[in-house]
Amino acid sequence: MSTSINAATHKISPGTLTESEIEKERFWPNGWWRIFDFKIGIVPLPVYLILIALIAAFLHLGNGKLASDLLVSIAILAVGGFTCGEIGKRLPIVRNLGAAAIFATFLPSYLVYAHLLPDPVVASTKEFFKASNFLYLYIACIIVGSIVGMDRQSLIKGIVKIFVPLACGVVVAACAGTLVGTLLGLGTFHTFFYIIVPMMGGGVGEGVIPISIGYALITGGDQGSILAEILPMVMMGSLACIVFSGLLNHLGQRRPDLTGNGRITPDGEQGIGDIRGATTGVIDPVTVGAAGVTAVTLYLIGVLGQKLFDFPAPVSMLFVAFLMKATKAVSPQLQQGGQVISKFFAISVTYPLLFSVGASITPWEKLTSAFTLLNIVVIVSTVAVLMATGFFVARRINMYPIDVAVVCSCSAAQGGTGDVAILSAANRLQLLPFCSIATRLGGATVVTVALTLMRFVL
Repeated sequence: MSTSINAATHKISPGTLTESEIEKERFWPNGWWRIFDFKIGIVPLPVYLILIALIAAFLHLGNGKLASDLLVSIAILAVGGFTCGEIGKRLPIVRNLGAAAIFATFLPSYLVYAHLLPDPVVASTKEFFKASNFLYLYIACIIVGSIVGMDRQSLIKGIVKIFVPLACGVVVAACAGTLVGTLLGLGTFHTFFYIIVPMMGGGVGEGVIPISIGYALITGGDQGSILAEILPMVMMGSLACIVFSGLLNHLGQRRPDLTGNGRITPDGEQGIGDIRGATTGVIDPVTVGAAGVTAVTLYLIGVLGQKLFDFPAPVSMLFVAFLMKATKAVSPQLQQGGQVISKFFAISVTYPLLFSVGASITPWEKLTSAFTLLNIVVIVSTVAVLMATGFFVARRINMYPIDVAVVCSCSAAQGGTGDVAILSAANRLQLLPFCSIATRLGGATVVTVALTLMRFVL
């Protein structure tokens, strides 16, 4: 006779479920597996709790010291980074503004400032961060992997369709924002390099972090202080873009002649496919490993160029990656491997990295001092001009002005998270492929141009 389990009383009653279905209702192993599949970031909950217990045990047994080797550091950064990220993800309203990345950086900075993190944990994190070149590995794999893994045809088509209003918007907005900052007394150099460029640099991993490294190499300043100063500009820029995109969506409802509701041209084409691209076919571990080594190689080429010509390594790396993509120097299989590498680091490494950045080189006092009324005025003015320029240029060249303006706003987005938040506010998620181009390629171009200009200005 078959039996079933009553969900309310947990009693077995005859007549409906098979033995295999009864088995699924039992705690072991199916119930345990459900617990194991609940994750904090990417870490299964039981593993997360065990890691916390292990770190506490090592702290107790270490007499005030904690090892900074790779394995212990992975445990510390995974627990810290994904915990802070989860807090940001679960906060209402602000979670749509990229709060996860912001919390993963700002919260550890505050915890260090308030002495709420154990001193051995802080010391271990700082030592690992400075000795391991963890940051440079992340940059190489994220930037090179994303560029090499990008679909070439989608890349070309997207640039052809959106390049003119996007380029005009970025140039005019940068000039207008710099002018506003100058008139407000912030100075032309400071406004352009420390407000406008970070905001339009493509987010955190592909923008602010390479910018802070480049600025530190060129000026001889402290990278952590620079990062703390420019990182808030990304968040404020994304917030302004979200608000203005929501207003444009409202305008589109009142003036349907100005919008394609997810199309940028009246030719009926919906899009070009997501350039983040799902990998196709079977990607073997050898290909993924080859893509990782290729990314490291390109970064080392940049390092060599810096030693020989005193030119920032991130700029050289970006140039070589673009050149390889444009000339089809990378095989399709390796391009797919590049996608895997980029996605792996974006998903698995970003929050631990940001935690280490926040705890190691991001002083809280410097961070909070960047949130000033003058900075906010400059950023809002810049975003308004950026979107208005895209709007009017698109109207002149027979494109849908509202949709193009929303795409242009993603030039000031907080990376991919900012793109999604902006398009959600505009109710135009179909535009994500074009916004990816605006954020990633536009950001890479802004970073390259800015570092080159600073190199020759100073």
